[in-house]
Amino acid sequence: MARPDSTPPPARNAAGQWPTHGWLGLGLIAVFWPLNWALTGLRTHWGFFPLWLGFCLTVDAATLRRTGDSLLTRDRRAYFSLFFYSAPAWWLFEAINWRTQNWHYLGREFFSDWEYFLFASLSFSTVMPAVFGAAELVASLRPVRSMHAGPVLRVSRGRLLAMFGGGWLLLGLLLIWPRFFFPAVWLAVFFVLTPANAWLRNRTLWNDTARGDWRPLVSLALGCLLCGFFWEMWNFFSYPKWVYHIPFFDFLRVFE
Repeated sequence: MARPDSTPPPARNAAGQWPTHGWLGLGLIAVFWPLNWALTGLRTHWGFFPLWLGFCLTVDAATLRRTGDSLLTRDRRAYFSLFFYSAPAWWLFEAINWRTQNWHYLGREFFSDWEYFLFASLSFSTVMPAVFGAAELVASLRPVRSMHAGPVLRVSRGRLLAMFGGGWLLLGLLLIWPRFFFPAVWLAVFFVLTPANAWLRNRTLWNDTARGDWRPLVSLALGCLLCGFFWEMWNFFSYPKWVYHIPFFDFLRVFE
């Protein structure tokens, strides 16, 4: 999948300062986290977006404070465009989930189809800004910055074709036998979209592994885990909320 360029321009802000948008982010979290957990009845459909907007702004501000540079300050238009790309991107996973049925939403029955689509799209719009912002914050941490060069992995035309074909194969298998191949959903989409981005001459993670630099890949993976922690934690006392139905591993629950 394409990712923001990891080569920062000259810093526009002095590292060490907590920026204004960071205070806004903390304020949104301070207001909507308690509201989401303390109120009864339907509330997360309107509280999810401001809570996660607060998360996005806070991690961006933390990165800016540490490095003097961040996604938002580097290119505001590109940053806010992530919100528009994010919703249709996540609807792709929702479409796959109609077949796999690995999660469903409690409280869905209280909304019309149009209401559900609008509120869900607004919530889904925060996924990419949160993940890429968290990945940049992780990339600023010393253990990641000090990682030594890893093995060089160059992706040739043949490997891209194999990856692309393998992605479609995995996608087909999980749609035919979702009970057994459901874990492949994330890998299948990654394998399909990464070659497509490479052929469109967009930057991908393989631009870095070709130089032996695995830090962007590690940062993205850890950024996803960081977001995953907050997604599941904040979902615990939410309503509407999602619940999981995972074949073979349904007993391994953390926040349910």
